[in-house]
Amino acid sequence: MSLITIFAVAFALGIDAFSLSIGIGLSGVRRRQIYLVSMVVALFHVFMPLTGLYLGQILGSYVGPIASKLGAIVLIFIGGRTLWEIYKESRNFTGTPQAGFDVISISHPVSLVLMAASVSLDALTVGFGLGAIRVDLTLTVIIMGIIAGIMTFGGLIFGKRLSRSVGEKAELLSGFILVAIGFKLLLM
Repeated sequence: MSLITIFAVAFALGIDAFSLSIGIGLSGVRRRQIYLVSMVVALFHVFMPLTGLYLGQILGSYVGPIASKLGAIVLIFIGGRTLWEIYKESRNFTGTPQAGFDVISISHPVSLVLMAASVSLDALTVGFGLGAIRVDLTLTVIIMGIIAGIMTFGGLIFGKRLSRSVGEKAELLSGFILVAIGFKLLLM
């Protein structure tokens, strides 16, 4: 596999992370969260292909065909949870609207890991195939991780800047984006 092909595969794998990061960035993220999320997604894009490579012979025929579907379901879950939190906090179950709530709790470790896992499930599937072709495994997974991290960072920054212009409705929009991406992946 040529270096250009490795970069192309890494870019294709990073698209989900970029799209999801825009949605997260819309809800408003702090600089520390941008770095943390980018690093966690990058690490997942390194370890998932390695995991896929080592588990590929055992699980490839079972998990491979449904990996993207599992990722889509996780995205729908996160987006649905986001929308539920918006509704719950805005109404406070008293029927009285309130403002100023945090939509996506990416600072919570479970949410962060679920998000990173959902956008890197395709990398797991790619890992199944890496063992079948001659490739510099170390270089390939490092490139995948770096590209995914950069794309996540870019998506978060773009979403954060967009949220300033969108205003209060950005949090609601981010929930819908997460659900839409999940359904799009589920229907593919």
